[in-house]
Amino acid sequence: MPRESVELEIACPAEEVFDLLHDYERRLEWDPLLSRADIIDGSPAAAKGVKTRCVGTWRSGGLGLETEYISFDRGRVAAVSMCRPAPFFARFVATIDHRTLSEGRSVVRYIYSFQARPRSLRWLLEPIMNAVLRFETRRRLHALKSFLESSS
Repeated sequence: MPRESVELEIACPAEEVFDLLHDYERRLEWDPLLSRADIIDGSPAAAKGVKTRCVGTWRSGGLGLETEYISFDRGRVAAVSMCRPAPFFARFVATIDHRTLSEGRSVVRYIYSFQARPRSLRWLLEPIMNAVLRFETRRRLHALKSFLESSS
């Protein structure tokens, strides 16, 4: 089961990075991978137990993933787990942690793991999917950094 970690330093406080990253009303302002980002269980904001749906752009095949927050500690860490089957994914989990470096600087680290489906093609799909996810995760974090640093 592939597991990757991508991190990036941002000239912004960890709480501000965390708040924007988990603000589904503003997600499309900075996230180049998504065409939709919704809280789907009626909750007013992201929190532990909240379910969300993120749908990719045409570039990512319009793939939609429904997840549930399994951890949520504002300014520090949030984790999600896929809660409904999705094309090509048997399992997907991600943790996003934030660490303060100094006044106004922080590091965001996105850690994910997944299992591809169908099982018989994991040997083929997982390396390809992992390369794409790693590339897109880096791209997303750089977009987040650019958005936050140009807004400051």
